[in-house]
Amino acid sequence: MRRYVLKRFLAVVPVLLGLTLIVFLIMALIPGDPATAILGSYATAENVEKINRSLGLDKPLAQQYLIWLSNILQGDFGRSYSLNRPVLDEVLDRFSATLILSGAAFLLCSLWGVLIGIWTAARQYGWTDRILTVAALTGISVPSFWLGLLAILAFSVHLRWLPASGMFAVYGGGGMVDLLKHLILPATTLSVVATGVIARLTRSAMLEILRQDFICAARAKGLPEHRVLYLHAFKAALVTVIPVLGVQAGFVLGGAVYIETVFQWPGVGLMLVQAISKRDILLIQGGVVIVAVCYVMINLMADIAQHWLDPRVKT
Repeated sequence: MRRYVLKRFLAVVPVLLGLTLIVFLIMALIPGDPATAILGSYATAENVEKINRSLGLDKPLAQQYLIWLSNILQGDFGRSYSLNRPVLDEVLDRFSATLILSGAAFLLCSLWGVLIGIWTAARQYGWTDRILTVAALTGISVPSFWLGLLAILAFSVHLRWLPASGMFAVYGGGGMVDLLKHLILPATTLSVVATGVIARLTRSAMLEILRQDFICAARAKGLPEHRVLYLHAFKAALVTVIPVLGVQAGFVLGGAVYIETVFQWPGVGLMLVQAISKRDILLIQGGVVIVAVCYVMINLMADIAQHWLDPRVKT
């Protein structure tokens, strides 16, 4: 097990290096002059040259990347010009809000996705199976940002049950109850697609397990059906389900970008959208790299958990 974990961690290193290279090149390929965008009406030739020199934009592209990479390896992601503060500080401050949103959404999609998958597998071709399968496929197909707008229109504008935006109320907010009220709509919206995916794949894994001989033997012993499903079948299906949960955890974290924009949730996603509009390159690079690293590490943890449950797995 220890050797497998070390092997997986070593395999992540080139992935992370490739990730930083892709992020850097994408930002470098964006048309326009960052110095001119930063200076605005003060963009004289002399000022543009000074900004390019201070940001290292006057150096060859390869040298710019190596300098940036060496800095982030030391924990220095640069300084945001639009916020006038270190990039890492800003991203970490915003990341807590993103973790709250994505964590709540992942909890919802894992719980409902697994339960729906088990329920539909146990009642294959029944009316509940057909209804829940259609609902899961619909959830997979509906864009989250569009569903978020519909949720705001229904529950905030017309019914006025829940707040439409923000993390806390502007006046008199700040408590746990206030946070939960603001969290319901964005977390539920963010979890819909992942719930559909988890439900479909859990159902497939359960159906395959339920055809195995050891399940027939457990039923022949007279065990209650709920024990057969949850203690025997689902335990065996976990080897297949856990990687799906890992992928969807990364999807939920990445999907928080546009959900935060729709609901004005003050996380990394909203920060990135605002940074893009201001062409704050270092802030964009830092935010994307940190979110992407978290995505990679989540999938790494899922691989390790899968191997721990079934050492026969070789990935």
